[in-house]
Amino acid sequence: MQLIWEGFVEALRLLLGGDGALYQIALRSLWVSGLALAGAVVLGVPLGGAVALTSFPGRRLLVTVINTGMAAPPVVVGLLVALFLTRTGPLGELRLLYSNWAMVIAQVIIALPIVTGLSLAALQQLDLGLRQQIAALGANRLQAFFFQMREVRVALLAAVMAAFGGVISEVGAVMMVGGNIAGQTQVLTGAIVQETRMGRFANAIALAVILVALAFSANLMLTIIQQQGRRP
Repeated sequence: MQLIWEGFVEALRLLLGGDGALYQIALRSLWVSGLALAGAVVLGVPLGGAVALTSFPGRRLLVTVINTGMAAPPVVVGLLVALFLTRTGPLGELRLLYSNWAMVIAQVIIALPIVTGLSLAALQQLDLGLRQQIAALGANRLQAFFFQMREVRVALLAAVMAAFGGVISEVGAVMMVGGNIAGQTQVLTGAIVQETRMGRFANAIALAVILVALAFSANLMLTIIQQQGRRP
């Protein structure tokens, strides 16, 4: 219990003391995960909508692939990204391995099936009568798509929160493709692993407290937006 208390005290000391290295790690975590989340939302919401609202050969197989991707082990994603970005890989000439961009790519691949799958599931729950009513009013496909997205906006924000939780807390994939290099690619999760391995448990707990605080703050903001104007 004393060790946990020391961790909280150390977290306050680091935060209030203006530790530059700590703020750099925290900001890098937010930048990498925020950019990856934005990419996953931009790609995943339209993809989920397209799959949910259209019929085509192989649709069931594609839905299965998306649902499988939601449960894909992050270390497998990290391995695949590393293989593509290594010097002898198909994208080796880009020299992105062990960089922040490599971590962004890995996190986009982790978050994309979550956003796509939950968006797809939300849209599939819409009443068929609503779709017919929208069509009867003369809305074109794009207008109908945005109207239906508006109807499931609460579920879409839940998908965003789930995806953000998945990437901000990711360890294996980001360490595999980022290298956990101090001052360059180290994020909060990698720093926690490193401090724990070195036996500096107070520092590890302090970093964990900061990680949870960041995740809570981001989800609080999204929850306020999600629940705005809604009654229990």
